[in-house]
Amino acid sequence: MESSFLDDRVANPAYLLVLVTGLTMAWWHWSYTTRWIAAAIVLYVVMLLFGLAVYSPALTRQIETLERDGPRSAAYRSAASRATTFGIAVMVPILAILLLMVTKPSL
Repeated sequence: MESSFLDDRVANPAYLLVLVTGLTMAWWHWSYTTRWIAAAIVLYVVMLLFGLAVYSPALTRQIETLERDGPRSAAYRSAASRATTFGIAVMVPILAILLLMVTKPSL
């Protein structure tokens, strides 16, 4: 239950805050048609969709398997490995966005 609280009350609002502040800064200083900003927005949408469609269900299955079978079960280890792999995959677009923000390439 604690992780659900953290997701609902801390992490999810933070994702929205990052989007709103990023779009606001882009609007103030650049244009949404600037290629690196457009690429960052596309990557954010990809990350969001992947997180909602793949990572979140995998994390839910991991928690359910833990509660049902315990941390030493093969099913839990498999679910944990899958959720970890998907979690790392979610980080790839985030790191790409960070790279775009820092380097501001002309693309």
